[in-house]
Amino acid sequence: MDEADEDGQVIKLGKLSVPCIQEEFDLTDALELLQIEIEPVAFKESCTENEGLYFSKNVSRKQKNWEKILASKKSKRKEEKHRRKLNHTERSVNCNLHSKRVLKAITKERLSEARSGGVKLCIDLSMMQYMSTKETSRLAAQIRRLYGSNKKATNPFHLYLTDFSEDSLLYKECVRMNDGFLNYVMERTEENCLKIFPPECVIYLTPDSENALEYVDPEKVYILGGLVDESVQKSLTYEKAQEYQLCTARLPVEEYMVKKENAKNFHSQILAINQVFDILVAFCESHSWIEAFKVGFPAGKGYTLRTELIQCKE
Repeated sequence: MDEADEDGQVIKLGKLSVPCIQEEFDLTDALELLQIEIEPVAFKESCTENEGLYFSKNVSRKQKNWEKILASKKSKRKEEKHRRKLNHTERSVNCNLHSKRVLKAITKERLSEARSGGVKLCIDLSMMQYMSTKETSRLAAQIRRLYGSNKKATNPFHLYLTDFSEDSLLYKECVRMNDGFLNYVMERTEENCLKIFPPECVIYLTPDSENALEYVDPEKVYILGGLVDESVQKSLTYEKAQEYQLCTARLPVEEYMVKKENAKNFHSQILAINQVFDILVAFCESHSWIEAFKVGFPAGKGYTLRTELIQCKE
């Protein structure tokens, strides 16, 4: 079938059928034969752009999702790393704060400061002749407990051991029974307390005194008689204070406590030196004899706090 153009010239289509384009003709040739103007390069570019646009949307969406996942994982790893670092730092700080070495250093520093500003307390060891070997060993144990209480005190005392000879049995027992005794932060001397302290500044604590101790004066020196007396030799510490011509005082047990009923009908105000010391430390920290006796006075001594004083305090 022939077809004429606008000039009347016949164009032979040959075997070409518009609905069916033979394989030897490509799409461009077919469109040219049908007189459809087309720019092949522009068409290809357009197809490429469309295909690229369609492809990039899918990739972009997937890529954005993947980037979000990666960012989330990265953020979690960063947070976890920071958390582990904080935990490690906290453990290190707690370990340092509670390590024996650090605590020991802090305690030693506090005891050293007490040497210059702490209340002075002296244990008079001039009565060794009144004690048996067993009593001497018990006194060594009491000195250990007293020193232990002083280490724990918020405001430690400045401790002295007077009339303390290195040739004595007590010295040997202290070294034998107390680990690190020679490193105790306290003063040890063979001299008598009166050669170290002015008599007018000294108060000798003895349960036989008529004077009740009202408060602890940081300007005074308090002396405890280093004595364990299982044979109950009365008034030894009071007589020693009289011999030294020193002022005396007793803990105000009678003013704040009363005897309580017990099966043995036992009542005693005689305390070990470490028990007296614990009461003094508790009083210095609480400024209350009620609190001090509540903490430090042994229940087995047969005394209890006055009820009316406790109610009044409450």
